[in-house]
Amino acid sequence: MAPGARVLLLYGGGSIKRNGVYDQVLATLDSCEVTEFGGIEVNPHYETVLKAAGLAREVASDIILAVGGGSVIDAAKFLGSAIAAENSDPWDEFAAGRYPEKIVPVGCVLTLPATGSESNAVSVISSVTRDLKIPFANEAARPVFAIMDPSTMASLDRRQLGNAVVDAFTHVVEQYLTLPGNTPVQYGYSEVLLRTLIEWGPKLLKENSPDARENVMWAANQALNGLIGMGVRQDWSTHMIGHAITALYGIDHARTLSLVMPSLLRFKIRSKQEMLARYARNVWNVQADDDRIAAEQGIAATEDFFRRMGLPVKSSDVAPTKISADDIVAHLERAGQVQLGEMADISAKEVREIMAAVT
Repeated sequence: MAPGARVLLLYGGGSIKRNGVYDQVLATLDSCEVTEFGGIEVNPHYETVLKAAGLAREVASDIILAVGGGSVIDAAKFLGSAIAAENSDPWDEFAAGRYPEKIVPVGCVLTLPATGSESNAVSVISSVTRDLKIPFANEAARPVFAIMDPSTMASLDRRQLGNAVVDAFTHVVEQYLTLPGNTPVQYGYSEVLLRTLIEWGPKLLKENSPDARENVMWAANQALNGLIGMGVRQDWSTHMIGHAITALYGIDHARTLSLVMPSLLRFKIRSKQEMLARYARNVWNVQADDDRIAAEQGIAATEDFFRRMGLPVKSSDVAPTKISADDIVAHLERAGQVQLGEMADISAKEVREIMAAVT
């Protein structure tokens, strides 16, 4: 950071002050003018980001430095655009893809791997007043640098670690288990990432060793930096349904994904059968010759992996919370997400059937 730069330091609930990262960052920024804004939520609130934007304008911030996990980095990327917006309430403009031409740049120090937010252009933001959680994509908001130090994962608990692994895993699946195409490099790399998470995820839970932290952090980054999605049709229906569940019931993002994905894959097994069979054989070493049987075994292995990582796969696993398919559909409709999936063939009726299978 250039000497004298006006830095807005953005962070969450304060864990960086307990694990020593905060002191390291401030020491690095000793020649800069630092203004702090803490309290970014686990699912970052639009209303909180607007408060940060007001502060950033007041001090004329040159750059935003996000220190934390995906939620803080998501907030920072949205914030970079919000600071520069002429409208004080730019939600609708941003949702329509209309962003300022020039935004405040973002850098980040990653402390919790999962989302790959440190290397992509997407922010997932919740609006309390609108009761919505939706993704925003602005290529200009892609961080200009990211510092990834696996040692920061040493203080994370098992729930956080399990969530991180499953979140990264589903990011790969949403780009890989779609329509077959002429993208062997992307498919091969996706399979390597999935096998890496399957091998090192349980080790991370068991021993939280430096090797496990390094491999999971790097796999999570590669899962959603844009590389494996180049030239392929992408799904993201599990994520859109999961966002609705988090917005409505406050369930951890990754845990909504583990709830939805196995049932969604079973629901879509016919159209996804070719790639599911490949996935089963190349990732899970399934030996079945019949594609349908292989696909079913691949989904079962996925569900078992989620359980081994300590995440729910059925609605009974999140009791006493009761999930309503009608409420999920209503959220998706308010968000304008009425046709989901790589073929846009998942609408309200299909969402209800998928959620019935989660029960």
